[in-house]
Amino acid sequence: MIEINLPTPIEEFTFRGKKYFIKRDDLTHPLFSGNKARKLWFLLKKDLSSYKKIISHGSAQSNAMLSLSVLAKEKNLIFDYYVSHISKFLKENPHGNYYYAIKNGMNIFEKPYPRTVRKDEFFVPEGGYTKEAEIGIKLLANEILNWCEKTEKKVDVFLTSGTGTTALYLKKNLPTINVYTTSCVGGSSYLEKEFYNLCKDKLHHPIILIGSKKYHFAKLYKECYQIWLELKSSGIEFDLLYDAIGWNILLENKTIFENDILFIHQGGLIGNQSMLPRYERKYLNKN
Repeated sequence: MIEINLPTPIEEFTFRGKKYFIKRDDLTHPLFSGNKARKLWFLLKKDLSSYKKIISHGSAQSNAMLSLSVLAKEKNLIFDYYVSHISKFLKENPHGNYYYAIKNGMNIFEKPYPRTVRKDEFFVPEGGYTKEAEIGIKLLANEILNWCEKTEKKVDVFLTSGTGTTALYLKKNLPTINVYTTSCVGGSSYLEKEFYNLCKDKLHHPIILIGSKKYHFAKLYKECYQIWLELKSSGIEFDLLYDAIGWNILLENKTIFENDILFIHQGGLIGNQSMLPRYERKYLNKN
């Protein structure tokens, strides 16, 4: 039985002399972590006894891939996962999310995912981008509201986005709280399109923050490595793929926030096992 640690704690965190609050959704579960636990909550609670297989697709180091492998193993289902490419290095040196998903029994295919599935196959879009994801994200929103009521705190919420699913449904269920996000995958226009695909009502859309620099997904940036090291030395390890970008964007836009900032830590720390060696090879002991 997958035991999910809910509600996750909110901790005070001081960084560069400023106080923040961190929603520690990285503590949900070691492998079924963060926003993926929230987005896939509906599937965890769903009766899947009529299904034989879960099918999904994405990158070979996806956080969603790992969480789905955990879920499929829990439900005693086959898990087929489709990717466009697996590097030779990763095939020869399995590590990170890829390693643990394979260990959980995932079948991975280096080819396009099937556009049609059988009745006994459950398809999950890349990253858990589904309307059903709102079920688990609403739980997150309620935890935030309960904390605000208990502590009498007024906060602005900030979180990073891939498909934007978590940010969108968080704003929808936090109508009186400012919710800010930034795109770590395809830019603001991509993120706006993803919002509209899930919800046409712009009142439920988060505010997208844009920085002076455009970041390309999964590429290495010295300032991201530097801020990640600084954050970790301040007491919390964040995700290198999303959060390092997010903190840089947040700090560049810090004057727009009206209240204390509640940063949603969305997990994904196993992904650091693949990102950190890349950063160290490129930047460690270099000026």
